[in-house]
Amino acid sequence: MANKIHPTAIIGAGVELGDNNVIGPYTVLIGPTRIGDNNLIGPHASIGTPAEYRGGPHPVGWDGEIEGAGVIIGDGNIIREFVTVNQGTHEPTTIGNDCYALARSHIGHDIVLHNSVTLADAVQLGGHTHVWSWANIGMGTVVHQRTQVGPGAMIGMGSAVRKDVPPFTITVGNPARVSGVNRVGLSRRGCSDAVVDVFASYLAGKSPLPADLPAELADQLAAWSKIQTQES
Repeated sequence: MANKIHPTAIIGAGVELGDNNVIGPYTVLIGPTRIGDNNLIGPHASIGTPAEYRGGPHPVGWDGEIEGAGVIIGDGNIIREFVTVNQGTHEPTTIGNDCYALARSHIGHDIVLHNSVTLADAVQLGGHTHVWSWANIGMGTVVHQRTQVGPGAMIGMGSAVRKDVPPFTITVGNPARVSGVNRVGLSRRGCSDAVVDVFASYLAGKSPLPADLPAELADQLAAWSKIQTQES
């Protein structure tokens, strides 16, 4: 199906659009940006603007100047009004599939959002942040640059995240601290109550990772553990 683009939207050079996307009024898309299929991008969104470095390059992308690592957006995402997405410096800023970025949220340069991530209103993600699948970040939360938010983590509104957030935890406060296990998130991913109990013990360092996790969940946690081991 054809894309539905409002006549006031600005699509700069180097922007590639898939099929069946909706681009709202006064939205600005700047290349290099690649957007997949079935995305809804609301009014006044800004995607592909330069990384926010005071001394860095600021090409006039809407006039055809293309510079930087760009943005890659997958399929089925909802990006609401006034959302800002900066392009990457070394690697593209990347948004996976089925993510939901609510109004006024900011996705900084070199960020990676895995699939099915939810950013509530006015969430601010610093550069090089990595948000793993199924994470849900509450309204007005600020995440420090180069931070990892683990799979299925839920962060309460108004939090200030200064360090990595473990998978399937509930984290809240300033500074943000783990306050519990995201039992609802684990249940939605197909875990039984017994598995959730063992997972809580695993997060507390009292038992190994449960052996009978759903395959998709096990793969995410294995990848998370590998990254954490490499960085420790």
